[in-house]
Amino acid sequence: MDNSLIIALDFANRKEVEIFLQPFNGKQLFVKVGMELYYQEGPEIIHYLKENNHRIFLDLKLHDIPNTVKSAMKGLARLECDLVNVHAAGGKEMMSAAIEGLEAGTVAGRKRPACIAVTQLTSTSEEQMKKEQLISVPLEQSVLHYASLAKDSGLDGVVCSAWEALSIREALGNTFYTVTPGIRMKEDHSGDQKRIATPEFARDAGVTSIVVGRSITSANDPVKSYEKWQEAWRRIQL
Repeated sequence: MDNSLIIALDFANRKEVEIFLQPFNGKQLFVKVGMELYYQEGPEIIHYLKENNHRIFLDLKLHDIPNTVKSAMKGLARLECDLVNVHAAGGKEMMSAAIEGLEAGTVAGRKRPACIAVTQLTSTSEEQMKKEQLISVPLEQSVLHYASLAKDSGLDGVVCSAWEALSIREALGNTFYTVTPGIRMKEDHSGDQKRIATPEFARDAGVTSIVVGRSITSANDPVKSYEKWQEAWRRIQL
């Protein structure tokens, strides 16, 4: 998963996904299926993407009592996605249960999906966190705390902004994944994201993988936009 560019398929239905993917002419992509798409199409959208050889991040952000999350992950493991996630705010017991469920549901001889934890959403500002979540520490400290809990629970990494990735890497090591949404080119609009960063900043911070949505999916020429992003991402890695 290292150095992956993940495209967020923030579409309402499978038809829109098919229209988006058609110009790529069968090229293997790493794509993210979130709640909007999965709740409309269910497991069939995962089957469709796998049949077309795409790698998949199933972004459902599970957050419930441990037994429920364990049972849900056992079922999701059978879809054989590459990456799934939970909310770190669910706690260590819940996160550990998620891993137990994934291991129980993974077909014998196959590698279980990697599992990461959402720390603080990139749409959340420090002021908002303190006011609405009543968390008094700085946002970066909250993110690092959640990341430490995730690693202690056996998870493979976290979702965070690029602004916290360096601290996480320094504290928890290079093998602990940092998957980062809120990535924008300098000329892009920030949209509903608060803690945004350029791909250059993300690479310098040691981000494992970036998630890019509307900058590619809403482009007049998505393939050209994807290639532009890939070129930037590869150039940074040199």
